[in-house]
Amino acid sequence: MKKLLSAALALVLCLSLSWTAGARPDPVAQEELKVGMVYIGGVEDMGYTYAHHQGALAMAENLGLAQDQLLWEANVPEDEGCAAALEALVQEGCQLIFATSFGFMDYVEQAAAQYPQVVFSHCSGYKSNETNFNNYFGRIWEARYLAGIAAGLKAKEMGNPRLGYVAAYPDVPEVIYSINAYLLGARSVYPEATLTVQAVNSWYDPQGERQAAEELIALGCGVLTHDTDSAETVNACQEQGLYAVGYNADMSSAAPGAYLTAPVWDWSGYLTRTARQVIDGVWKPVNYLGGMADGLVGLAPLTDNCTPGTQEEIQKAQTGILEGSLAVFQGPLYDNGGHLRVEQGQTLADQEILSMSWLCQGVVLNEP
Repeated sequence: MKKLLSAALALVLCLSLSWTAGARPDPVAQEELKVGMVYIGGVEDMGYTYAHHQGALAMAENLGLAQDQLLWEANVPEDEGCAAALEALVQEGCQLIFATSFGFMDYVEQAAAQYPQVVFSHCSGYKSNETNFNNYFGRIWEARYLAGIAAGLKAKEMGNPRLGYVAAYPDVPEVIYSINAYLLGARSVYPEATLTVQAVNSWYDPQGERQAAEELIALGCGVLTHDTDSAETVNACQEQGLYAVGYNADMSSAAPGAYLTAPVWDWSGYLTRTARQVIDGVWKPVNYLGGMADGLVGLAPLTDNCTPGTQEEIQKAQTGILEGSLAVFQGPLYDNGGHLRVEQGQTLADQEILSMSWLCQGVVLNEP
């Protein structure tokens, strides 16, 4: 994970990728299409994999695919196990394969070179080729900011400005901009809020996620969130009588007494469009970055655990983001060392956000 090249990420995920015509994969009859999914977690994990799987099921329903036209490999590690999972799906006859975790990227690149008639679409990376391999992701920082408002208002109600964040990797831009957007949302309604971050160095490690959450609780954090893939952070808050913002999917059923809301993904639109393009033979290796306006990211319904007035504050901010009057990363912004990073009146572009390497003022990294 730590090998993420932020400059490369900025170059390829933000804007339209230049495309040179090559040996484009052939069209596929709809009744013959097989779609494969490679998941880092289990399809019932209530988090990232669950959200992706729900998108895949919706894609199959949208296109009228039969049950045997959607295949998946779950609990796939970010090592040679990914190569084996990709190979298995190719051998099952999949003409389109979605690989859904950053650490799968290099293995997808290799498989794409080996099987040029299979389309490989990889989530959250930066590599691609000119024939059959692209990347997709979303402006999750928009939904993170809204979730931060819910957390900030709850923290203010509790009289405890210390928020907690269970992070996957502390030096990956996806994590960094998510941390920053969340705290900026919280500080928009509770300027005294701070954010203590505990990293687990894994996207999916339920036991490690639980331990990190418990450490943050012991440090006095009253509202927690996470960017890891399971529901263990919200579960820990439920047990301790505290509050939590989930991630990836609606986790209200996992912790009804603790859960406030969650930044969520709806992958169904992208998956459906991609599969339709493969069927029609018009798919191109162009990278995709969607946001709230596209329906790719959003906020799960608020629960009654939220502070009164939360819905109104979130709606105001959401309207501003969609209309363009509110930017999540708008100056002046200082890093947690006190250095000015974004000047007054300046706004970070997508490229700059996707390569972010600094943490906002008010963020504290906790060493386990």
